[in-house]
Amino acid sequence: MPRLIFNTATTLDGYIADDDDSLSWLFAVPGADEASADFSVFLDSIGALVMGSTTYEWILRHEDLLEHPERWTRSYADRFSVVMTSRALPLVEGANVHLRSGSVADVWPELRDAAGGKDVWVVGGGDLVGQFDDAGLLDVVRVSLAPATLGSGRPLLPRRIGPDRLRLESVAQNGQFAELAYSVIKRA
Repeated sequence: MPRLIFNTATTLDGYIADDDDSLSWLFAVPGADEASADFSVFLDSIGALVMGSTTYEWILRHEDLLEHPERWTRSYADRFSVVMTSRALPLVEGANVHLRSGSVADVWPELRDAAGGKDVWVVGGGDLVGQFDDAGLLDVVRVSLAPATLGSGRPLLPRRIGPDRLRLESVAQNGQFAELAYSVIKRA
């Protein structure tokens, strides 16, 4: 059965994006390119991905995907991708992207089946991850802690997951990032 994995980078003060929903702070970290190279190992284990509309819209803008749809394939290949949204959004030409609304629990069977035995990556954001945890579906939280602070912005995870539900599985250094992996213990 595929695992549902939230894998993201965060600042020391716990933000994944700034007040303008930008990740520019992340790409300014010295050695970020080296850390990105190791990311391909993670992507090889992913069969499907899911993200919220704010994350998707940022990727569209940042990568200029409507003008250069081939960039989607470079990053995400032909993986089945779901954008959770309550509104119409443009789709990247030729990408395996699907818009869905409603409960994450209702979308999970489609993601699980599309993953083909591999894991499902929750790209972001934090509220979406919280919805998956609320539904009892979140299995792993992997966080790359960056040497930066923002003071405000989009929080890593705007939900409470107590220490009784998170078990540290690994710690590693990747360039300037500290990578932490936690398994999520299901609620009784």
